[in-house]
Amino acid sequence: MATGWDPNQAEVVIGTSSGAFAAAMVRGGRLDLEAFVGDARDREEVSERLRNYVFRRGRPRGAVRWLRRGVLPALRRPDLTLTLGSPGLYRTDGIAEWVEDALGPAADTWPTNPTVIVAYDLERRIRAPFGTEGAPEVALKHAVAASVAVPFVFEPYRIDGSWYADGGVATGTSADLLLANVEPLDLVIVVAPLAASEPRPGARFYEDIFDRAGRLALSAELEELHRTWPDTDVLVLRPDDRVLAAARPNPMSAHAAIPAFMRTLRSLKDELSHHETWEMLSSHLVTKAV
Repeated sequence: MATGWDPNQAEVVIGTSSGAFAAAMVRGGRLDLEAFVGDARDREEVSERLRNYVFRRGRPRGAVRWLRRGVLPALRRPDLTLTLGSPGLYRTDGIAEWVEDALGPAADTWPTNPTVIVAYDLERRIRAPFGTEGAPEVALKHAVAASVAVPFVFEPYRIDGSWYADGGVATGTSADLLLANVEPLDLVIVVAPLAASEPRPGARFYEDIFDRAGRLALSAELEELHRTWPDTDVLVLRPDDRVLAAARPNPMSAHAAIPAFMRTLRSLKDELSHHETWEMLSSHLVTKAV
């Protein structure tokens, strides 16, 4: 809105978890309010629309899967993989349907321009970057549904007999995957909602844990990016305390979507007003009159 730049012109788009849905909307030319709110007329209708797509009730199942792929490996090496394969109250079929409703036939294909949707392969216990040469070929809607399958909240998503969970299990942004591009990029924009710089207001212990993990993972990726592409400009956008306050304690709350969105707009307006930020973006994105 500020620069007049169409994000679909980005040479590479990478999306993880909720960012996977945003990436699909970018590549499908549907990064607009209608894709998110439809014909809803007020906050309650928006919340209901989101709940209908995002929180499709499932039947808690998969205890054996969780034991084999999460609990037992985590006992041998304690880490966040304890969550892998865990049963969930909801399923992500509705999110696949949302992508299909928004993008039509494009949801059953893959974008022409370089696009990566990151999930986590439960069987191989590795990051699964759909859209890259080493990953299985899947429909865009299925890749998104796999990438957003947050452990304990959603059931893992099954594609061609394999189970996948939220790509954030490995890393929240996967910015390091950009380095597979043939040429260095001139500008990298990283949206990192789970790598806040400041503690969340009134945060519960698990919120700070996830933020610290997100910051550490992102820091390592950015170091690699700067080391490999020293001339690339990098802008990292993180939530400020206003956005965090609206999103806590549950960043997945459908009811909090509008307040968090409005505060995000205000936060980004402030970020763009910083001289260094605007100078960087305008030098790359603002179309200059000839």
